[in-house]
Amino acid sequence: MAALGREAGADLKDADVVQVRAGEVPKDIRMATYTHGQPSLSLGDTEFRRPMVIEIIEKKFEYLRKEKTLNIYGTVFFGTAASFSGIMANFIFRHCFKVKHDALKTYASLTTLPFLSTVVTYKLLVTDALYLGNISQENCVLRSSLIGIVCGVLYPCGLAFSKNGRLAVKYHTVPLPPKGRVLLYWLLLCQTEIKAMMIPLVLQTVFGIFNGLQHYARFGSTLEKNVHED
Repeated sequence: MAALGREAGADLKDADVVQVRAGEVPKDIRMATYTHGQPSLSLGDTEFRRPMVIEIIEKKFEYLRKEKTLNIYGTVFFGTAASFSGIMANFIFRHCFKVKHDALKTYASLTTLPFLSTVVTYKLLVTDALYLGNISQENCVLRSSLIGIVCGVLYPCGLAFSKNGRLAVKYHTVPLPPKGRVLLYWLLLCQTEIKAMMIPLVLQTVFGIFNGLQHYARFGSTLEKNVHED
């Protein structure tokens, strides 16, 4: 009897070795491996959750698209204000230097260049920095207002001054300044009319502060909403 028991045990061990070598796993072990730590989802749950996930993703894309559109509108408005500032600066310096030539050329450049410089600079220094999380609200407003002053007023004034000054020298519309005092002479020539540029200076500063506050608020609301949804 003892011999029969040992033979039966040996047969069972041999059978287990054959099953393991053949790569077969007992059914109860396979079930435990599949169900351990994983909730079993039925086909009905999967079909129910799929439309919900798709709807959430579509809502996120729609919200982000609206936020991006609002940001683009604000930047374009900011650049358009710089274009009007360039037109005004060109009109003032053409009047001071009594220039009547190349009107279309100067107005075209004084309209497009301030617009492009404002849009590109705002995107690099404000929009990209916001989405990288590198600036605070105060820094955002400061950068936006400085962009309005530099790209919306100082740059158009300098551009209009140089273009119309060269035209004045070329066509001799005003007396030539003495040597070594060209800049001072032209500044004295335009000192009365140039005071009108204080109007776009104030407007660009206000637009910059307002645009920076609005942009940061929209960015903060978008970030907060995405965190809550996640």
